[in-house]
Formats: sequence, C-alpha cells, structure tokens
Amino acid sequence: MYREFDASELYCPRCRRAVPVRKRLLLILPEGDKYEYLCAFCSESVGTKIDRQQKPLTLIM
Repeated sequence: MYREFDASELYCPRCRRAVPVRKRLLLILPEGDKYEYLCAFCSESVGTKIDRQQKPLTLIM
C-alpha cells in the first residue's frame, strides 16, 4: 500500500515534453512541507507538492 508518490517526470511547458524533475523544498508550513518540482533541463517550475507527514510540533516559549 502506497501513501505518497514523488514525481520522476512531469510535462515542461518550456521544453514542450515530459522531462525528469528535481524536487526542491520551498516552504515549511504548519500543515506540511511544500516542495517545488523543477525541470532538470531548463529549471522551469512544473509543479508543487505538500508533504503532509505527521511531525511533532515543538513550541519554544
């Protein structure tokens, strides 16, 4: 049983074809980490993903 998938190829509008992608951490949000998928050839942004794995939240006072 799979819980989450990571893209290995996505369509790039600049290259006009499916291309390998690189995953880059964009933001750390309370609901999860937001990642951006970039084209491996031209670095165009081709998608985003929020990883919603449960992590303990630590508050510093």
